[in-house]
Amino acid sequence: MGFRFKKSIKLMPGVKINISKKGLNSVSLGGKGASMNLGKKGRRTTVGIPGTGLSYTSTSKRRRTSTKRSSGGCGGLILLVVIVLVVIWLFF
Repeated sequence: MGFRFKKSIKLMPGVKINISKKGLNSVSLGGKGASMNLGKKGRRTTVGIPGTGLSYTSTSKRRRTSTKRSSGGCGGLILLVVIVLVVIWLFF
């Protein structure tokens, strides 16, 4: 079993850099309810309802080759955001 080192530094509200023993690991943007983590392995986006434990996470692996990018489907994420906003509007 090896030792692990992880440090998170808050640069400003909603922006953090995450450092491991190998250097800069990732950058986190956002706060409660929605956040995006950009790192060496790709992007992780999380949307949730604070205080409920309900969340949705989407990951995108980083592309290694330079290829033509097509517009990706983000319909599921948009639908989840709309549902979360409707639930918040109905109950709060």
